[in-house]
Amino acid sequence: MGAIGLAIAVGALAVAVTAGRTGEASADPADPSFFIDINKVPAGNNVNAALKKKGAQGSFTVNCGTNADGAHQNPDNFIAQPGIKNGAQHLHDYVGNLTTNADSSLKSLLAGGTTCKNGDKSAYFWPVIRIDRGDKEAAQQKNQKAQQQQKGKTGDVQQDKSAQDAKDAQDQRNSQGQGGGRSGKSAQQQGDQNQNQDGQQQRRQRNQDQNNQQQGQNQQQDQNQQQDQNNQQDKQNQNKNDQNNQNQNNANQNQNQGQQQEELGGIQGANKEVGDNDGTIIEPESATLKFIGGGAQDVVAMPLGLKILYGDAKQSTNGPKNARPSWTCTGFEDRLTDLYPICPAGSKVERIHNFPNCWDGKNTDSKDHRSHIVFANQQGKCPQGFKNVPQLQVTLVYDVPQDVQQNGEYKVDAFAQEKHNPRSDHDDFANVMSKQIMGRLVNCINSGKACAE
Repeated sequence: MGAIGLAIAVGALAVAVTAGRTGEASADPADPSFFIDINKVPAGNNVNAALKKKGAQGSFTVNCGTNADGAHQNPDNFIAQPGIKNGAQHLHDYVGNLTTNADSSLKSLLAGGTTCKNGDKSAYFWPVIRIDRGDKEAAQQKNQKAQQQQKGKTGDVQQDKSAQDAKDAQDQRNSQGQGGGRSGKSAQQQGDQNQNQDGQQQRRQRNQDQNNQQQGQNQQQDQNQQQDQNNQQDKQNQNKNDQNNQNQNNANQNQNQGQQQEELGGIQGANKEVGDNDGTIIEPESATLKFIGGGAQDVVAMPLGLKILYGDAKQSTNGPKNARPSWTCTGFEDRLTDLYPICPAGSKVERIHNFPNCWDGKNTDSKDHRSHIVFANQQGKCPQGFKNVPQLQVTLVYDVPQDVQQNGEYKVDAFAQEKHNPRSDHDDFANVMSKQIMGRLVNCINSGKACAE
């Protein structure tokens, strides 16, 4: 039985270590089927590259850095999950505005600082990429250590119990050897009888005292119970009144529900692990934020506060409609894939995010965060009633080691249900540019200039 108990205890420890949540060792790599040799991706399938050759040929590049030190990261998304701390359930890299979090608003962003060299206070953010090649080894080491510690503790307990049993047996033998001859034993018995009589008389007196005390306690308890019942009734009446007041206030509290929700799991450990996202973060080697014409003959200014989403972080539940191929390798930009690329030597992993660029001319956001701004068609034209605005293109380059690529050991942060699917890659932008910066941006695109600030 002892061996069985030990096996169960050790097994439980092993499960706790390997299946543990944030901050503990776990092996959670992306599925091998999510990876593809970039040479097997058809060339010429990048529709964004084709649109670049149409319409206005100017561009405007904003230098906002790469967040290389990880100074601004959180699992928030004030566009898709406003007011909900840790609502994204995966970690974002931020550049641009320094204050971006779950509670951000246009007012707070306008008051914030920025990493952009030209003073652009816009918010740019995307999910981080992680490498997880050491997770399996770390889990095995923790399991072995847990088994050794549990085995040692079980042996110590058994040894201590045996020593106590031996001591108890020796004490019993000593007590039986005391008392000497027969006369001595009789004297002892007489003393015991006298003590028993005195003890019986004392017990009878104590019992009487206890009975009297019990009667008093019963009377007090009856009074307390009656008082408790009265208090309970008063409390129920108060609860009914409170509920009525709550029902009247519900309509006014809807916009604050996000802040009142229980916080989701936040950042844990040195690797800033969130939810099911573990491993070592690898920051982009470069992050290029470029605004282009997107195939339009000319563009109009974006409105202040315009919010735009690229891709779909929940494509497994929402369907493929808004998911877009984002992955390629440097030197292979004429081809995009919705899988993780395996790049040849000398080439680096690259993510290219081309945002929607047809604005409805009225709204800076919409209920689904998409209806107010959509993609132009393959000729660069917008749907009726929509206007061409500058198209944001975010290009991220990562120096992922060759063996990590070959072994399928890098992945994008994602919601748990996505299982690190590369199709869930996405990006977010909120325009907080001044009128002066936006004016220069529009002029550069429409005049065919290549501007950079």
